[in-house]
Parts: sequence; C-alpha cells; structure tokens
Amino acid sequence: SRGEFDDIDMALQIHVTSVPNDRPNGFIEMSTTTNGFIGKLIHYKGKPAHAAAAPHLGVNALNAAMMGIMGVNAIRDTFQEKDYIRFHPIITQGGDLVNVVPNDVKMESYVRASNVPAMIDANERITQALCAGAMAVGAEVEGQDLPGYLPLYNNPTLNHLLEANADQLIGESNVWEAPHMTGSTDTGDLSHIMPVSHPWIGSIRGSLHGNDYTIFDDDMAYIKPAQMMAMTIIDLLYDDAAEATQLLNNYTPLMSKDEYLNFLDRFNK
Repeated sequence: SRGEFDDIDMALQIHVTSVPNDRPNGFIEMSTTTNGFIGKLIHYKGKPAHAAAAPHLGVNALNAAMMGIMGVNAIRDTFQEKDYIRFHPIITQGGDLVNVVPNDVKMESYVRASNVPAMIDANERITQALCAGAMAVGAEVEGQDLPGYLPLYNNPTLNHLLEANADQLIGESNVWEAPHMTGSTDTGDLSHIMPVSHPWIGSIRGSLHGNDYTIFDDDMAYIKPAQMMAMTIIDLLYDDAAEATQLLNNYTPLMSKDEYLNFLDRFNK
C-alpha cells in the first residue's frame, strides 16, 4: 500500500532449509508452491470462582478453549487433502491462579491452506467450531482474523533460469524440484502480483525454528545463493533484457494491486 514495489517487475528470494544428517553436502530445491495462512486471535471470557470450593459459580474459559480446539479436531476429516489445511493453535494465556476458575483465556493460531478459497472456507468453519466451545460452557468469545501470507506460486520461467544456473554452480545431482511446502512465506503475496521464484537452500542441520538449528555449510548458505541470483539477473538483462521482457509480456498476475489490497482490507472490518 506504500508503493514500495510499484517500480519492481519481478522478485527472487532464497530461504535456507535443513539437510539430513546422513547427507554430507548441501543442495538446492526449486520451490513450486506453498501454503498461505490467515492469522487468528481468540479470546474466551468466563466467570471467576474458587476452583475447589465453588466451581459451580464460575464459567471456565479454559474449558471453552479446549472444547473449541476439540471442535476443530472434529471437523479435520472434512478438510480435503488437496488443500493442505493446517490449524496449530497455542494458548497464550490460560488463567491467572490455579485455585481460580479460569475466566480470561487467549489463544492464537494460523489457518493455512494451499489456495485462497480453501483458506477462507477453512477459516470460517474453524471460527464456527471455536465459537461452539464457548457456547458449550456458557462463556463469551471474541475473535479477530489477521491477514497473514498468501500461498506461493513460483514462476516457471524464473524457476527454469535459476535451476539452470544452480546446475552449473553445484551440479545437477544436487538440484531438484521440491514438492508442495505446507509452511508459508511473505513472498507468496508478491507472487500474486508479479513473477517470483523462491528456492530453498539446504545448508543447515537440525529443524527449522528448532533449538538445534545451525548452519553447517557457509558457502551454500551465503555465497551460492548470491551467485545463483546474480547469474539469473544477468540472463534476464542480457541482450537488452530480452528474456525479462518476454517473461513480462507473457505474464498475467493472479491479483492486481487493488485486488490484493482489498483482500487485506477485509480483515480490518
């Protein structure tokens, strides 16, 4: 909305990923698609009372939250595999004192899916299940949806150019196409309005976002990605930017900028 990308034609981004312990060297995965997500903040409000002496006088907001989560679990088999739905909540506030019926409980989650219609549909049905948890125990519930990331769709032409350069840098046997990735990236938003390619560079040991995360191949993590992107930029700009011009002439965005901003605005109402 601030116009930071108004004069940008296309985008490249690279993200590190983990390498199995039995593999001695890194690799490059050409990304295809990823999930997008909608953020959710859920606030259950109950009534405090002594948890041992007078629980019948209280309304347990923690039980409402747990019932809400179970409600979502009860509809998980209705999520279609092709949509890669993910719902993974955390309780950020579960009560105040152990001997007081929890009356103020907050939960946070993402609703992820591989496409926008599935994100919207799953989010609406998950909201319904979460609200049912409050109804079950007589609590109140407030929810707020937040714009997250859109699903990522990599441009085939950019992918092809990057992959060809990656083959030269590290060898074809170390470069391949990744399956759908159920995580999410902000590059997904860009991929709806311009050509994008977002490979994954295998250069770490351990799990993503884990406490065992460590980069074991500095060259693969820092140098090879820079070379790969620089070589691709040269390919795009060679011969008076013939490759880039042809790419843009054949490209149709999934959303206009106005459509994208309108999609985000729906979460602010």
